[in-house]
Amino acid sequence: MDSIALIRDFLKDRLGVEAEKIVPEAALADLGVDSLMMLELMFEFEDHFGIKLSPDLKPPRTVGEMVSQMDQLISEKKD
Repeated sequence: MDSIALIRDFLKDRLGVEAEKIVPEAALADLGVDSLMMLELMFEFEDHFGIKLSPDLKPPRTVGEMVSQMDQLISEKKD
């Protein structure tokens, strides 16, 4: 599973958001992601990919920003 698939599954399961609405340019807030939901989604990434997120990580505003951040952390873990 890649980053965008995890985001799609999470938002579909938790908020009932249709997969076709979860595109890189979509604002997370517009999809119903509030600050608590953002934390839950970040924890999901930590658990699924075995990464540790920094507490000072800037919260992403769009799906694309989140994918970029998570992909970078996942790739750093592999190195």
